[in-house]
Amino acid sequence: MKLVSFHLNGRAGYGAVVGERVVDLGAHFADIPDLATLLASPTQLTKARELTATAQGEYALTDVTLAPVIPAPGKVICVGINYVAHAEEAGRKVGKHPVIFQRFAETLQAHGAPLVRPKVSQEFDFEAELAVVIGKGGSHIAPEDAMDHVAGYTCFNDASVRDWQFHTHQYGMGKTFRFTGALGPWLVTADEIADYRELQVRGILNGEQLQEGNLSELAFDIPQLISYVSQALDWNPGDILATGTPSGIGFKRNPPIFLKPGDVFEVMISQIGTLSNPVIDEA
Repeated sequence: MKLVSFHLNGRAGYGAVVGERVVDLGAHFADIPDLATLLASPTQLTKARELTATAQGEYALTDVTLAPVIPAPGKVICVGINYVAHAEEAGRKVGKHPVIFQRFAETLQAHGAPLVRPKVSQEFDFEAELAVVIGKGGSHIAPEDAMDHVAGYTCFNDASVRDWQFHTHQYGMGKTFRFTGALGPWLVTADEIADYRELQVRGILNGEQLQEGNLSELAFDIPQLISYVSQALDWNPGDILATGTPSGIGFKRNPPIFLKPGDVFEVMISQIGTLSNPVIDEA
């Protein structure tokens, strides 16, 4: 299934995309308030799949305004330097443990919504990534059990304010500016993806491909990452794990390429879809 969160006529909802229409799952499952709650219930998720198989969809996809696929994830855990080629371009080496940082949920935008270049910087960069959406919570998860906790996958742009990222050796500040990240357009459930390692991630700026990587190239794969984080924090349904960006980022190019108003950046992932966002300046 392709699952979305959306707004329509002043209300928040969630549903499944069937062709060019949306099945309003929130209307069919009145006791389930949001998509994260649905993902936490395998029984209800199965019912949603059965419903979607025969439903026509109440709305055209163009009639709803998409939200970030999980509008308010409890955690957005990001991984840095997780493609070997990206580590090389950044002048870094892959270490013994993954580089983990956090992004605040309030920074996320939906598919089609503008990414906002902040007033205080001209160094607004792009990072195309695959994001994992957690469906089953837990702590101290063994790597061999980790994929049982994956609800599905979506596209993510961890757009970064580079000069602020390097104000100190802890670069999280450059990752948490308002309206700089994007998540969507939908979640593709894990049962639709036979092997995530076959997925290809591409980053495209104004029609030109600048980034490309395969999930088979991750230094720390998804089971390792889920397991590692779970030693410190409980995973909860709807949490997001961003798996890292491949090489080709803007600030390591010569000359550097940064996002500016009027640009459109797309994250394209095979078997998932395309997350597209224009860029504007902060008002």
